[in-house]
Amino acid sequence: MSHRFAKGKFTPKNPSKYVGLTVPTYRSSWESSFMTYCDKNPNIIKWASEAIQLPYRDPLTGKHTVYVPDFLITYVDKTQKKHVELVEIKPANQMMLERVGKNPYNQAQYVKNMAKWEVAGAWCRNRGIKFRVINESDI
Repeated sequence: MSHRFAKGKFTPKNPSKYVGLTVPTYRSSWESSFMTYCDKNPNIIKWASEAIQLPYRDPLTGKHTVYVPDFLITYVDKTQKKHVELVEIKPANQMMLERVGKNPYNQAQYVKNMAKWEVAGAWCRNRGIKFRVINESDI
C-alpha cells in the first residue's frame, strides 16, 4: 500500500484519550500508523489530530495562509513527567535537504516545509513545548 493513497477516518479504541474537535482523519498510512500508536500507547495520555492552526507566509506564493500540523500529543515519560509535543509527519524526501534531490515537487515542498516549521517551532517555544518532525523511518 502506498502511503500517499491511504486516506480515511480513524476510530480510536480509547476514545477518552482523543481530545480533538473533529474525527481524526489520516492522509497517509504513516499518519494512520501514528494514530494507532497514540491510541494504544499507555504513556500517551491525550492526543489530537490537526488541532492547531498556525498562520504563515508561503515562501513560494508570498500569500498568507495557514499551516495545520498533524498531531498534538501529551505523554508521560519513565519518571511520570508530563510532556506536550506538536508532531508533523513528512516523507524524508521533503524534509531533509540531502534527500530532496532534483525533483521540483520535493524541492518546492522542502522550501514550504521550512517556512511552516519555523512558525511551528516558534509557537512551541513560546509555550514551552517541543516540535518534532518525523518521517517514514521513525514510524
